[in-house]
Amino acid sequence: MSQDQRAVLELLYKVSREFASALDLRVVLTRVLFAALNNVGGERGSIIVMDDNGRPIDSAIVYGNQLREGTTLQLRDTMERGLAGWVARKRQAALVPDTSKDERWLRREDDALDRSGAKSAICAPLLVREKIVGVLTIVHPVPHFFDTEHLELMQAIADQAGIAILNARLFSESQRQARVMTVLAEGAASLTMSVRMEDIFSAILTQVKQALQVEIVALALLEGEELVFRAADGPRSEGIILRRVKLGEGIAGLVAREGRGAVIPAIVSDTLLSNAEKIPGVHVRALACAPIHFQGKVIGILEAFNPLNRAFDPDSLLVLTGLGSLAGTAIQNGELFQRLDLARKRYRDLFDDSIDPIVITDLEGKILEANRQAERFSGYPLEDLKRFLIGQMHDINFDKTGVAFEKIGEATIHYESMLYSQQGTTYPVSVHVRRVLFDGQNALQWIMRDIRERKELDALREDLSAMIYHDLRSPLGNILSSVEMLGASIPEAEQETTAPFLKIARHSIARIERLINSLLDINRLEQNQPITERQAIGVQVLFDEVLEIVRPSLEGRNQTVEVRLEGNLRELDVDADMIRRVLINLVENAAKYTPVQGHIVLGAHPADEEPFLKIYVQDNGPGIPEADRERIFDKFTRLKNKTGARGLGVGLAFCKLAVQAHGGKIWVEDAPEHGAKFVFTLPMV
Repeated sequence: MSQDQRAVLELLYKVSREFASALDLRVVLTRVLFAALNNVGGERGSIIVMDDNGRPIDSAIVYGNQLREGTTLQLRDTMERGLAGWVARKRQAALVPDTSKDERWLRREDDALDRSGAKSAICAPLLVREKIVGVLTIVHPVPHFFDTEHLELMQAIADQAGIAILNARLFSESQRQARVMTVLAEGAASLTMSVRMEDIFSAILTQVKQALQVEIVALALLEGEELVFRAADGPRSEGIILRRVKLGEGIAGLVAREGRGAVIPAIVSDTLLSNAEKIPGVHVRALACAPIHFQGKVIGILEAFNPLNRAFDPDSLLVLTGLGSLAGTAIQNGELFQRLDLARKRYRDLFDDSIDPIVITDLEGKILEANRQAERFSGYPLEDLKRFLIGQMHDINFDKTGVAFEKIGEATIHYESMLYSQQGTTYPVSVHVRRVLFDGQNALQWIMRDIRERKELDALREDLSAMIYHDLRSPLGNILSSVEMLGASIPEAEQETTAPFLKIARHSIARIERLINSLLDINRLEQNQPITERQAIGVQVLFDEVLEIVRPSLEGRNQTVEVRLEGNLRELDVDADMIRRVLINLVENAAKYTPVQGHIVLGAHPADEEPFLKIYVQDNGPGIPEADRERIFDKFTRLKNKTGARGLGVGLAFCKLAVQAHGGKIWVEDAPEHGAKFVFTLPMV
């Protein structure tokens, strides 16, 4: 081995050890440059680092034994139009004896003849396993200084430097990734510490400001086709709050519209900015902007102005974009909490302002919450009520709720009860209970409506019913006796003249008597007294008797009745007088709501359930709304109607009680040709 070869090997061994002893990319680049300049020769040198896709990502320049910073613009120009770009594309070293005569050399102002003039240069690719990781260039101020031996030595140093630069680049990337992950992890932790929008905005801005080391940060949210700046931090930044930017306008509007972030390293003219992004008294020299995403949609932007170290870090956009994604989730959670909090406040206001006592319990009946009315009615403060079970406030109807409240679901259960107070008094209440969600858990809501006035009114009605029965029954009997005696005492010659008037009197007396008997039967049936006077009676006979009684009413309105008897109709096993009154009530009711010259159908046929007969009365009046079909059978209930028909509201209540006392059912449904169809079932013999 020659002396020169030994010297080269020793040099490469020394250079290799020096390169391998560092992992910091900036340190490795500096050592490579100085190794090339010191051993190959030259006045200055540069090294450009490339990523796996062949894009330049970093560089270093040595000039006059001093390390200098290169600009992004210089780096791009060199790779696109200079010697380094040619070497990178060809993947082969290049020797340029005279830079003034080689088109591959990118001539700058300092290359002019009256300045630095012509030079010589060597440029070598940094290759690792056929993959380019960078380009190394050295320059000497004297043309034709470098020869092929310099080129070979340069290539040998480049071969040794390639693996060192790749390792340093990968280490640097891992370090940057670690920093990014740390920033995002810290951001995630910070942004989840509060659900108040003001705190969330403050945390987002603080994280961006610290992570990017910038002068001013701002946050805008999308409202329709505009961005509205909702928060900002930094000197004079308050002037930007509440400003609006249209989509596509300025940097912020473009980022929001495109959904991709952008870094503007040098703003040479503020025409790039929207009016909202121009901060009074602040010269914007650089900015970074990233969208705020939530579930794939842009909901706003984050904007950072003027980095404190004069330039944005290469990872700035990655960090800002990551913080934007975290911010999106935090903002949506904050807005959801805000809406939930407002809903809870509205519910609380409605809860407390309700005129009815409302109590919330767990599924075992322990009181969790109560409104002011519950405190007032019970006489206990809320803290005392929370130590009670719901059964200590009122008598629970376990037949309705179930012993362990297992019958209570989302549908409301109703029953009447008594509410107990601390003073020992009781209040009649209508209880409405159903299952609800309370603070995220299943609970029971008990609404207790004060029904004292209704009970007092019911008592007055009962007293009125009793008065009507007891005080009118005897006079009515006397009137009937007097009419009969009067009819018997009228001479035969005058009977033809007086007969119609006596008939009207008898008919009216019979109606009053039926009403009184119905009131008496209502009281008796409500006390669950059994039917004792049953007898067998044919349906046809019953219908004929009823039609004979109601004929005057039907003839007065020129209405017709059609009788429909279908199937095998055995005799009924009923209290004939009571069921006769049921049919009279239903037919007269149909006549009241059927228009003049209307049509009524009275029919019967065997029911599906043996041994019952189904009877129906059908009219062609206005019909009954479905929502009212249950309550029309309640005592003293009268529906508003356009016909002007009026009544006491006891007829249908009597019909329901009478039919149920016989073991049957009664209901109302739509008639085939408009109107109402009352249907009930009775037992046959």
